[in-house]
Parts: sequence; structure tokens; C-alpha cells
Amino acid sequence: VTMLLFDKFFDTSFFDAAGGGDPVLFQHLFWFFGHPEVYIIILPAFGIISQVVPTFSRKPLFGKNSMIFATAVIGFLSFIVWAHHQFTVGMPVPAELYFMYATMLIAVPTGVKVFNWLATMWKGSLTFETPMLHALGFLVLFVIGGFTGIMMSQAPADLYYHDNYFIVAHFHYTLVGGGVFGIFAGLFYWLPKWTGTMYDEKLGKLHFWLSFLGFNLLFMPQHFLGLAGMPRRIPDYAVQFTEFNQMSTVGAFIFGFTQLLLIYIVYKCIRGEGEKVNDEVWEGAKSHGLEWNLPSPMPYHHSFEGIDIQKAVADE
Repeated sequence: VTMLLFDKFFDTSFFDAAGGGDPVLFQHLFWFFGHPEVYIIILPAFGIISQVVPTFSRKPLFGKNSMIFATAVIGFLSFIVWAHHQFTVGMPVPAELYFMYATMLIAVPTGVKVFNWLATMWKGSLTFETPMLHALGFLVLFVIGGFTGIMMSQAPADLYYHDNYFIVAHFHYTLVGGGVFGIFAGLFYWLPKWTGTMYDEKLGKLHFWLSFLGFNLLFMPQHFLGLAGMPRRIPDYAVQFTEFNQMSTVGAFIFGFTQLLLIYIVYKCIRGEGEKVNDEVWEGAKSHGLEWNLPSPMPYHHSFEGIDIQKAVADE
């Protein structure tokens, strides 16, 4: 931003080709910042799912150390793959090859996480309360987004995918299907602990199914729109794209209005309209975090005073 301001007000030429600058440099600087920013949103969701899945599987998290290492690797790789957004700008072939293979490499630690979550559920005593449903929805949607990401990491194929609706669909399956559904899982998981009141389970499950179906109706058709050649960032579109866009519009309204139901569920909990919960809330939750040793709702200050933290950590 400072370089842009200097070009505008002080006649420098960082990005002005007429003065010897390079407009593509702006893209490099923007994506070097912007790509890790996406991972900042999804990494907390990974942590939430790693709390929710073991609780409702009644098992410890499978491969805990590998999960931690995979998180660190994903964070590191996010800083060295930025130019896969720029395969169409005319980079040298060796640079395209590097960013292509580095982008595909992200699938390895991400695959470790998905495998560990599935292995945690394997032969577990599964129950499907609302947080677990959102966690499973996260897994399904994020894996779909991951597969489309591998498709777009191929530099030759990206010449076709670039800046069409396939990109829009991929991004939302990873960031909304991943990040937002992970946040939903965490919200329903900790909401009874925060408020001391259990949410309405029927309304919670209704929120999940409407969100899941609305989301897929909204973004799944956009894969086909992109493959058919519909570009993004346009005010209008050709008539042959009408049906899929209408489906997306219906899905958008379903997904959007369903979040009003979420607000109502949270409001009822805050008002204390529901069954009061005990300290643990979920069966076996105490083995997955210190907060489950506290009263429900939790005190505002000095929360962990009087708790044998070393013993609680050892129990985990």
C-alpha cells in the first residue's frame, strides 16, 4: 500500500511500466500477503474439529503429534506457494513448475489431518449431536474443496480454470465449507459451556441440514458454470448459464436465512431457555480440555483457580 501511495503522490514507479516499474510485482506482493491470510482462517477450524471429533467418538485424537506437525507444515507452506494465483501472467516455466509442485505438497499434511480425523472415528462410540454433524459436514465439504484445489494447482489446467466460477466454487468449499462449518461446530460445542444452558437439539440439527443443503445448492453448480466457461466478476452472464445461476440463488437464500435460525438458537441459550447443563456438558469432554473442569457457565475472572492443572493435563 505504501508503494502504491508513493506511485500516486510522489511520482515513483514501483508498479508503473512507463517508468521502469513492474505491475506484476504488485500481484506478487499482494498474494504473498493474501495467501497466508486464507490459512489464518482455516487453521483455527482444524483445531476446533480436532476437539469435536474425539469427544463424540469417545476416543483420543489419533496421531496427536503428527496433527500438530501437520499444522506447522501447512502454516509454513502457506508462505511459499503464493504465485499459483499468477500462472497466467507469463512466469518462467521453472517458476511455474516450482509453484505447481509446492502447491500440490500442501495436500500431504492436509491429508494427514483428514486421515487422523477418520481414524479417530474408526470403531469409536459415535453419536451425532449437532457439533458432530457440523464436523462431518466440514470434512465432506473441505475434502471436495481440497480435490478441486489439486486440480487448479496444475499450471496448464489453471490456464482454463483461472478467473472463472470454478475458482469461486473451490474457494468457498474450502473457506466456507471448511472455516465456517468448523466455526459452527465449535459454536454448538462450547455454547452450552458458555451459557450454562443446552441449546435446542432439534433446532440445531435443522440448522445444520438447511445450511449443508443450502451451501451445496449454492456452490456446487458453480463448478459446472466454471467448466462451461462462465467468468467471474461480471455484472451479467449469457443465457446458457441461467439455470445453474438460479440454483445458486435459491441456495444462497436458504443458506443465508438459515443463519437467522442460528441467531435465534444462540439467543435462547443466552436467555437461559433450555435444560441446564453440568460442568462436563458432553460425555468424556473432560479428557479433551481444561475448560470442562469449570462450572457451567464459566466464571468471568480467575477461571482456573483451584483446579489441579497438572493433573488435568496428565488426564488428557
